[in-house]
Amino acid sequence: MLFATIFNPHEIKGSRSWLVLGPLRLQPAEFAKFATALAVAKLMSTYGYDIHKWKHFLAACAIVFIPMLFIVAQKETGSALVYLSFFLMFYREGMSGSILFTAVAMVLYFVAGIKFEDVLLWEGHTSAGKFVVLLAVQIFTSVMIYSSTVLALLFSTFVIPFDVVWVQLVLCGLLIGYVLFLWLSSRMLTYGYILAFAIGSIAFFYSADYVLDNVLQEHQRKRIEVLLGLKEDLAGAGYNVHQSEIAIGSGGLLGKGFLNGTQTKLKYVPEQDTDFIFCTVGEEEGFLGSATVLLLFLALILRLIKLAERQPFRFGSVYGYCVLSIFLFHMFINVGMVLGLTPVIGIPLPFFSYGGSSLWGFTFLLFIFLRIDAGRNLIRE
Repeated sequence: MLFATIFNPHEIKGSRSWLVLGPLRLQPAEFAKFATALAVAKLMSTYGYDIHKWKHFLAACAIVFIPMLFIVAQKETGSALVYLSFFLMFYREGMSGSILFTAVAMVLYFVAGIKFEDVLLWEGHTSAGKFVVLLAVQIFTSVMIYSSTVLALLFSTFVIPFDVVWVQLVLCGLLIGYVLFLWLSSRMLTYGYILAFAIGSIAFFYSADYVLDNVLQEHQRKRIEVLLGLKEDLAGAGYNVHQSEIAIGSGGLLGKGFLNGTQTKLKYVPEQDTDFIFCTVGEEEGFLGSATVLLLFLALILRLIKLAERQPFRFGSVYGYCVLSIFLFHMFINVGMVLGLTPVIGIPLPFFSYGGSSLWGFTFLLFIFLRIDAGRNLIRE
């Protein structure tokens, strides 16, 4: 279904992610979540599977990335990013934490490099973005190899009165050379990973501008620039978030009451029944109502953890943590984008946002797990 949707001639709001069958509209990406979770659980529960072996780990990654590629081809980047949540499950099942650390570091490099690129230090000699990112690369790499000597060199860059970026690049080169020497002399795979991290970090940072200007679509680029405060487009890319913040802020502590919200009922907030549904809660029920919703989601997350932990077989445990990861990602990103804390990528809030495909997708995802949990004692017997 995902593959067929790529050739869908019907485009809705710039996306081809919907199959239109007469009066019925279906979004396969929502149903592919539980299918992918089942496939990953099946693979990882097979005899002899070891996530620490690259061959096995890449096989699991392939199951996750294939639907992602199909969904990206449908111009539905937001739904594709949801599949990255499976890496939280991989980490729970034994994946090295360095992979998650690398992903977080890349995000920090991108944000710091783009946001502070035009901020100059030392009387206009040095870009603050480049300085911070290169310093972070050096510190991260140095901490990984426990090199106090290199750390001592880092702080010398603070007293250099000219363009320290070139000095930092030289230090990065020396650091990479040192790690390469350690790797070749000891043949330890850990040093190989550190070397790849250092080189990849610098390459990623210097490619961030190119990705922002040439790879991302115009509306995606504008959303990132608005989120980082580089531009203020209250009538365009920043309109939804700005109106959402006004709606939530106007709710105060107790809210305006059920169906009494002015920003939402007068349609100032677009997509208020789907992607921005949380701002309706904030305006009508206030801070207390919003906090209650978040506490209910927290209770759901904690319950899913408990159910996943008590599964007698790995299949149930892996599938349970897939469900947990998907719900957590949706909740964090959706609430974050409504509050202006994360980019607007257009994903629904589980069991709140309007939409038949998302409702059925989340229902299948959750209740398959409940059925697995209900039969755990029968399987054991």
